[in-house]
Amino acid sequence: MLIPHPLLGLRDSQEFTYLGDASLMNRPDPSAVTAEADFCDYVFLRDNPAGVHRELWFHEQGDRSWLIVTRNTLTHEILGAELARDLPARGAK
Repeated sequence: MLIPHPLLGLRDSQEFTYLGDASLMNRPDPSAVTAEADFCDYVFLRDNPAGVHRELWFHEQGDRSWLIVTRNTLTHEILGAELARDLPARGAK
């Protein structure tokens, strides 16, 4: 599987480490009244989507950047990738 790195072009997926859903960039507020329940949901509750999904990938064997990769989980087709640092703090969904 090839990932279209925004800076380096097509890269083999073996250069990357998959982290999970891109919504992991949206951490709960630790000072909120519901922080304990929010963090429990954040850590343990995950969707298992079928179809187009946004995911976090780390370019471990390259420039060490974090990417948001849009991928179809049914076909493994990569539809795009962008640098996570270029997204607004709460815009990873």
